[in-house]
Amino acid sequence: MTPDPRDAHGEGTGAKRRIALLLAVAGVAYAIDLCSKLLVVARLENHAPVEVIGSWLELRVSRNPGAAFSMGTAMTFVFTAIAAAVVVVVVRLARKLYSVPWAMALGLLLGGALGNLTDRVFRSPGGLQGAVVDFIAVRGFSVMNLADWAIVSGGVLIVLFSFLGWEWGHSEPQRALPGDAGPQ
Repeated sequence: MTPDPRDAHGEGTGAKRRIALLLAVAGVAYAIDLCSKLLVVARLENHAPVEVIGSWLELRVSRNPGAAFSMGTAMTFVFTAIAAAVVVVVVRLARKLYSVPWAMALGLLLGGALGNLTDRVFRSPGGLQGAVVDFIAVRGFSVMNLADWAIVSGGVLIVLFSFLGWEWGHSEPQRALPGDAGPQ
């Protein structure tokens, strides 16, 4: 089978597969986050913490109107806008996506952003100011949820791929072409 020449420009079946991968990863991350939050709210809210690894790692439900580490609790609307912007940017980037690793990283970022955005839109007090459900408590560190873990994992992968020179719009690291003198 002859490769589709449009794939080199982010079009055709190769790009569609990468977009499908991005959406699949985002969908799985979102579904796992949503189901975990529904489960912990139904079973653990208003109950004693469940020790997973002694008091070092517990399952404890808390509502967080702010960002990570409960920073900016009075700025919930700003975090809602940021999450919505992340979703829009990732969806727009997906159209030119060529790299499988970047599809996975952006999928994690998208799924996590959608998970926390869902909380901000639908949980009380409402009006795009809902508190995010956090439940993974690491002693001395933070209380997080699986959307947060997806966002952090996607972010770490994005930083790693950037350091490695893997561009999101290409299948391999970009190198200067012979005779390319760069900026004059």
